[in-house]
Amino acid sequence: MVRNAESPPVADAPRPWQMLLLATTGFALCFWAWALLAPLGPRLRDDLGLSSFEQSLVVAVPVVVGALGRIPAGALTDRWGARRVFPLVAALTILPVLYLGHLADSLAEVLAGGFLLGLGGTAFAVGVPFVNAWYPPARRGVALGIFGIGTGGTALSAFTTVQLADSVGRAFPFDLVAGCLAVYAAVAWFLLRDRPGRATATGSMVSRTALAMRTPATWQLAFLYAVSFGGFVAFSVYLPTYLTRAYELGRSDAALRTAGFVVLAVAMRPVGGWLSDRIHPVPVLTVSYGLVSVCALVAAFETALVPVGTAAFLGMAAGLGAGSGAVFALVARLVPAERVGSVTGVVGAAGGLGGFFPPLVMGAVDSVAHDYTWGFVLLAATATAAGALAATAVRRRARATADV
Repeated sequence: MVRNAESPPVADAPRPWQMLLLATTGFALCFWAWALLAPLGPRLRDDLGLSSFEQSLVVAVPVVVGALGRIPAGALTDRWGARRVFPLVAALTILPVLYLGHLADSLAEVLAGGFLLGLGGTAFAVGVPFVNAWYPPARRGVALGIFGIGTGGTALSAFTTVQLADSVGRAFPFDLVAGCLAVYAAVAWFLLRDRPGRATATGSMVSRTALAMRTPATWQLAFLYAVSFGGFVAFSVYLPTYLTRAYELGRSDAALRTAGFVVLAVAMRPVGGWLSDRIHPVPVLTVSYGLVSVCALVAAFETALVPVGTAAFLGMAAGLGAGSGAVFALVARLVPAERVGSVTGVVGAAGGLGGFFPPLVMGAVDSVAHDYTWGFVLLAATATAAGALAATAVRRRARATADV
């Protein structure tokens, strides 16, 4: 059931760009918190005496928790609105940030803190239905792509965490993020507004989530996003470890190069949304996954980092970023407005889970074979499968809805 079907915003309502800016800022801050452990992976390995697999587990735990948490977060947003849920997520994320910065000093404690830190990753499922409601269908692709710039919070973490920890103190990056989240939670509580007349779902959270899972397009979209955003998350959290082990780079150098990867992927997300508005998401997805597949095969040979290796990683960043933007342009076209939050929760969870397994696979492969080749080969095969799905079954579904 649906009540309060969408109607045009009233004259005195906040402007869409203002709400988009607020949502994107909150998303970036929550993702900054979510990604705090990844740049510190090499340091945690040295300080706690971790194996390669244990280090991978530390950086992957927040990813999987943030992924699964998107399912209830999206459903709650459909019902309560981002006006309530966004400040709540930001405020609650402060607790694990401070715990990791000041109290966690063993593997078990870091894993526990990382588990709770996953809450920051749920902000994505709050923001997508919020932005989707504020913009008309013809502009949703680029609007959601701009919102996706919030994934650049991982770049903030990559650029600053190691440098601040080295120059100021280990706890300082955590204190800084906690302070920013506290300010944002207060500002969002007073300024964030749901679109007047937005479509509001009724019924229990369980029933709405079950309905989203029965929506025919959900699982195809989930797989596509698991590859594009999952690949982005996987590299943003594991690339510092990979570069230090495969190319023997220093921790700061590896963190900065990872930040470059993240920045390009983030910048390509609105480009993917913009192209989807003007062409269609399906061809954008097909080309993006093809680029990822080719670049992953190049990376599998562990060529010299400059220039071939760098070009391969940047090519993957461009493909993964554009693909992530195109997936949610497609969500906005294929999913009814009152289900966008619930479907986003499922699709976003798939994206997060897509980022959980590659670091574990890469760590396990390195521990056993002392080589990363098969990890990149698996990525290339998966990206090829995603491109084939987009070009066939997803294209047919889009045509069936008279979307193309």
